[in-house]
Amino acid sequence: MTVQTKRWSVQIYLTEDDDNTRARAVLTTRDTSHITGHGSARRNPVDRSVPEIGDELAASRALEDLAIRMHDVASDDIVQLAGPARPV
Repeated sequence: MTVQTKRWSVQIYLTEDDDNTRARAVLTTRDTSHITGHGSARRNPVDRSVPEIGDELAASRALEDLAIRMHDVASDDIVQLAGPARPV
């Protein structure tokens, strides 16, 4: 049995505009495929301004969206490739 290690990278890009934070999480796989998730956060005007909280919320929402999109890609692959292998 051969153990194979793969490395996938996720980059998170944050954009802050006044009380709004937007995040984009981009997964890059070994074959250079890209899947992107998006998230955002908005500070309630009555709350104190703590930019890190907006970053954390927006990034976590982008990662959640990315996970859903990855699941959709895997589901599509299963549908296309499910069943017995065709003889060559």
